[in-house]
Formats: sequence, C-alpha cells, structure tokens
Amino acid sequence: MARRFVPCDWKKVRFGDGFWRERRRVNSGGTIPAAYEQLRVTGRIDALHLRWRPGNPKKPHHYWDSDVAKWIEAAAYSLGTDPDPQLEALVDETVELVRAAQRPDGYLNSYFDSVEPQRRWTNVYVMHELYCAGHLTEAAVAYFDATGKRSLLDVMIRYCDHIISVFGPGPGQIRGYPGHEELELALVRLYRATGQRKYLDQAAWFLDERGKQPYFFESEARARGEDPALSPMRELLNRDYLVEGPYALFQAHKPVREQTEAVGHAVRAMYLYSAMVDTGMEKDDPTLLEAARRLWRNVTRRRMSLTGGVGPLEYGERFTYDWDLPNDTAYNETCAAIGLVFWASRLLQDNLDGEYGDVLEQALYNGVLSGVSLKGDTFFYANHLEADPGMYVYRVNRNVRMLPRRQPWFEVCCCPTNLARLVASLGSYMYSTSPAGAPGGRADQAGQMVVPGLQMHLYARSEAKLQVGAVTVAVRQDTDYPWDGAVRVSIDPDSDVRFSLSFRVPGWARKATARIRGESLDLAAITMNGYATITRTWCAGDVIDLDFAMEPYLVEAHPAVRQDCGKVAIMRGPLVYCLEGVDNGERLWDVALAADARLESVREPDLLGGVVCVMADALVRNINGWDEALYRPAGTPLVERRIRAVPYYAWSNRDPGQMVVWMRSLPAVR
Repeated sequence: MARRFVPCDWKKVRFGDGFWRERRRVNSGGTIPAAYEQLRVTGRIDALHLRWRPGNPKKPHHYWDSDVAKWIEAAAYSLGTDPDPQLEALVDETVELVRAAQRPDGYLNSYFDSVEPQRRWTNVYVMHELYCAGHLTEAAVAYFDATGKRSLLDVMIRYCDHIISVFGPGPGQIRGYPGHEELELALVRLYRATGQRKYLDQAAWFLDERGKQPYFFESEARARGEDPALSPMRELLNRDYLVEGPYALFQAHKPVREQTEAVGHAVRAMYLYSAMVDTGMEKDDPTLLEAARRLWRNVTRRRMSLTGGVGPLEYGERFTYDWDLPNDTAYNETCAAIGLVFWASRLLQDNLDGEYGDVLEQALYNGVLSGVSLKGDTFFYANHLEADPGMYVYRVNRNVRMLPRRQPWFEVCCCPTNLARLVASLGSYMYSTSPAGAPGGRADQAGQMVVPGLQMHLYARSEAKLQVGAVTVAVRQDTDYPWDGAVRVSIDPDSDVRFSLSFRVPGWARKATARIRGESLDLAAITMNGYATITRTWCAGDVIDLDFAMEPYLVEAHPAVRQDCGKVAIMRGPLVYCLEGVDNGERLWDVALAADARLESVREPDLLGGVVCVMADALVRNINGWDEALYRPAGTPLVERRIRAVPYYAWSNRDPGQMVVWMRSLPAVR
C-alpha cells in the first residue's frame, strides 16, 4: 500500500522572513557549529580514528557514533537548502573518518572497535550498536539526498547488509532486536532510498520478533554467562514496574501488536511507534497500524503534557501511568517530543486527520523548541513545566540534565543534534502530496474522478515548488504565524490543473474563515477530521485567505490529572505560555487567574527575539502580616498583580528564576 500522503521534498521549501526563518538561521549558524565543536572537544570525532587505548583520556562511549550521525544529518538538511562549502567540506571530512573506520565485513562502531572488539553483538540489550547503525543510516540517506554523494550511503548499505546477515531466524543468526529502537526507522528509509525490499523486510522482522517469549534479552545474557535475573539494568530500571512485565522499559514486554499502553523509555517508544507506522504502511499491515493508533490514543489522551512533552519520570526517562503529568519534576526529554513529531507526521502519511497535525504542531512549537536557547548554543534535556531554582540543589544536584538552565552540552547529548536535524528538515513537515487528493481517497465533492492532492499541514511564511500529479505547483504562504492567524496562500500551477487542496483547520482555532478569490467558503461543509478540502481547477493567480482567530484563552486539564486540578494555563494559537520570575516577581505558584480574566495580547518586538506576550490582572495572597508564621487560619486577603506571560519555548533566556505554566484558578469575578 505504501504511504497515501507523501511528505514533500524538504529542499523545495524556502522560508521567508519570520518565525521559522529566524529559528532555522540560528540552527544553521549557531546550533550546528556549536554541536560540531562539542563533538570535537569531547572526543567523539577523534574516536572515529580508532586510536584510543586503555589509559588514554576520552574513552569512547557506546552511543557516541549516534551523536556524530545526527550532526551529519542536520548538516545535510542545512546544505540541501543553504549551500555552504565550508560546512560541506567538514561533513566530507567526517564522512571519510566513518568510511575509514568500517571493518572489512561491513561492521562499524567506534566503541567496540576501540574498546571491546571481542564483544560486538553480545549485548544489544544496552550497548546501542543497532541504535548507532540506525542514526548513521538516516544520515547517509539525508546526505545523499542533499548532495548526491554516495560515500556514506555505500558505507551504510554494506553495514546494513552485514546486520541482515547477523540478525534473523536462520541457522547461526541472532534471533534478537535492538535494545534502543531506531534502526527499524532507518531500514525503512533505506528501503525507500534504494528500492531494495530486504531492508523493509528486516525492519518488519525486528518488529515482529520484539516481545516474544522466551525473551531475547535473557537468552542473550545467558550466552554471555550471566544470570538475567541479576542484570543491573533489569534491577535498576524495571523493579518498580513489574506490573508491566520484564523489559517494559524497552517496549519488549509483549509483542508490539498486543501493546495497549505507552510504557518504558519515552524516546525508545516514540521511535518504535513511528517504525510501526512506516512498516505498516509499506507492508500494507493493518494490524501494525491499528496498534500504533491505539498507542497514540493512550499517549495523547492520557500521558502527554500540554507542551507536547512525554515521558514524565526521570528514573528511566520513562512513561508512568495514566494522568500522571507532573510539572516541577516533569522529565519530558527533548528527544521524546521530537519523536512525537516523527510519529504524528507518519500517522498523517496514512490518514489525513487534524488530530495528528495538531499534536505535531503542539509538540514542535513547545516541547521541541523549548529544548534550545534563542542563540542556539545551549540546550535543555528535560523540559519542566514549573521551576524553582532552589529545589534543584537538593533533588538533582548531580544531574545537570534536570537543571532549569540550558547547558552547552551533556554527557548523554542526544538532544542537541536531534533537535538540529528536525529544525533543518522542517520543510518536509509543511506539505504532502497524494495521487488521490480527497480525504480517504474518495471521489471529490462533485463526484468527479479522484484527482491528485496537495495537503498543507503547517503554516509559515514560505515558498515551495511541489509536484502535484503531472504539474509543478508553486505555493506561497504570506503570514506572521504563529503571532497572527491570517494566512494568504497563493497557488500558481505551471498550467491549469484540477486537484484537491486540503488545509488543516487548527483544533485550537475557535473561529476560522476561508475565502478563495474573495469569495467566502463554508468551512463546515468542506471540513472532515480537521482538514478542509477544496477540489477545483486551479489557475495562476488563485489566492486563498485563511484566518484562524488567535486570541489568548485559558485551558484546563482533565480532572484526573491531580497535579493540575484547580489550575489553568494560557494558550494563544499553537503556543503555550508561562510566567517567569524576571517579569512577575516571586511566588509564581501563588498567582491565581479568574475564570473570566481579560487576557490581552501585546506585541513586544524587542523582547526574546520579538514575541507576543499575554498580559492579565491576576491575584495573589497578600504576604503582609504573615511575619514569621508558617501557618495561620485561612482567609488571607488577595491583592492584584499585573502579570506578563511569555511563550514557553522562550523561557530561561534571561535572568534565572521561577517559572510556571499552570496557575491557580478562581471563579469568575465579573
């Protein structure tokens, strides 16, 4: 069956002045160079020389190759839209190190070849060999796509062929699967790039094998001469969650088609679920797709923060249980939000449903972008929804990943390069095309034959040249999104052509209008599952004017979310807002908003790179008279405090201090 809605070529999308052009400029000019410098000074680049010997500093780690790979992939996307000879030369130099590190049989891993050459493929449970291979494969496909250079692609074809020879059901093969999922995604991508079905079949085999009993991780441990029951990983990370079964941290507690709840390590889960969709589409396997959709409902309706963050528990970087969505201790790893974007985009490739597009946008603008500073050179690993700097001295003084200030790097540094590759490839998330344009592949509204389609998922000032059927169509968006909900879409086909244009009506938009050539459209009549579809013969000069009312409003969480009972948060368009101490003083958790509070949008071009703030009159308890009392009878009078809320993604770019997303709610006062 393959994909029904194919993402556009990211190289064909150009971003104009505005929000995303600036974020991408910072990404290419700040994040990608800063990440390379950290890869260099920490020894990750040098490890590819395979010169490390016992006693030397900067001992390679088993996940280092993945960090280099994601940097190559991010650089490739950047080069594909903004050529840079110096960056390309640096990538070529790094690719040559990777090529030279490959063994004659195709094997490639700087840790095992330098540190434990005798132990390769003996502990895929925790040692990330297959994970690193996956990221290197994705980098190879991206670099080939961006430059046409095959050097890294040929290396990874050899490596993946080696992996296929090692893992499988045949005599002498290892009947196992990755401890950290990622290779499954990469193999599908390699299949699409080469047309060689063996890579798709291997991805499907890894998925089918996962979770079968007897557990592979236990047989692997016995082959090493170890007792699986005494495994430090099993004891450390699974002991409190035996209700889920052994190896739930790795989503290997039961076969993937039988899984009903998102469990375990959140990044692993996001990559697994994305691979299930990819493989389900390419293999025309409805059982994989239905399992992925079932897990999607569990995550997005029970286990996702307002920011699109997932995986609330630091211990194991994992999911916990329904409705458990803490704020000050929320882990919400940046990589997990990135993985949620991957998963949502893949579900959109199978089914045009606004639910997927809305979550993609929600995670992208909030849970992902919060992971990088406005300068692009410092990062969050964990993304809290509430912060008080003092508490971290006691709770996580040894874990820099949990500090409420962005850091230049981490010992485990998966997030910076992961974020860089997503921002650099953003164009591919903007549009998709399809041979059958109407939702669900049905005939169009007029009962005509099914026609090609163009789908618009995200909004940003941009230009794109897209192939719709046999015709090239230029699409231009003029907008100040996400600060303003007005979007003018200009359509300019090479020749008059009939096709279906579907555009997402954001779920947050309580009022939306659309006009084509000045004539109003009945959005309710043409919208299904969050996408409005116009099927007509398009001509040069056609213009659609969209307007999504972008007024700030209060949201509340489901009553079962104990951490947010009696609280509200501010949203405006796709953006979650927060209060910072630098704007609002102390005791932010004492701030209360009335249910009918008047929220005012204020454009502040000189603040945080230029943002729209939300101002309101709030209430706090009057601290006067408390003196040194710790408790006293209830009834403290309330006093007004004018508050300024800023977009959540931009917090922690000024003086350190408190931060809250969720505030106390009071009954309407007017």
